[in-house]
Amino acid sequence: MAFVHLFRRYLRDQGLPVTQQRESIAEVVFASPEHLSVEDIERRLREQGERIGKATIYRTLEMLVRSGLVEEYDFGEGFKRYKHLFGQTQVREHLICTECGKVSEIQGEELSRLQDRIAREHGFLPARHRLEMYGICAECQAAGRTLEWQGLTCPIEML
Repeated sequence: MAFVHLFRRYLRDQGLPVTQQRESIAEVVFASPEHLSVEDIERRLREQGERIGKATIYRTLEMLVRSGLVEEYDFGEGFKRYKHLFGQTQVREHLICTECGKVSEIQGEELSRLQDRIAREHGFLPARHRLEMYGICAECQAAGRTLEWQGLTCPIEML
């Protein structure tokens, strides 16, 4: 895979060893259009007959993020997800299903115009942004899952 070559070059430039395990992890990340967790990566490696420990996966993902080839996401699930940056626009908008964990990217001119307008109105020069919407995806809704409010309630209403 061509992108693994870039990771190899980064490792050499940093004086780090290029190993088969690191390359295998990079290949899994670069081959996927999804936001992958460490468990997702470990499972895909196992499916390919590779036995690579989580510590090695975590360390390699850290290197991939530092290299600028992969971006790290924290969707509040208690773990991080990773996605390569090749062939993509700088999408920072995500719909995150709180039931199944599915992450969908959204983008559109309307969102971009809204960001530009808000920044302009506030005299703000944005460097980056991220929009995350949490809820239930269409598949989970079709399976009968619903949103249940779990926020604070007024003690008076409970009487």
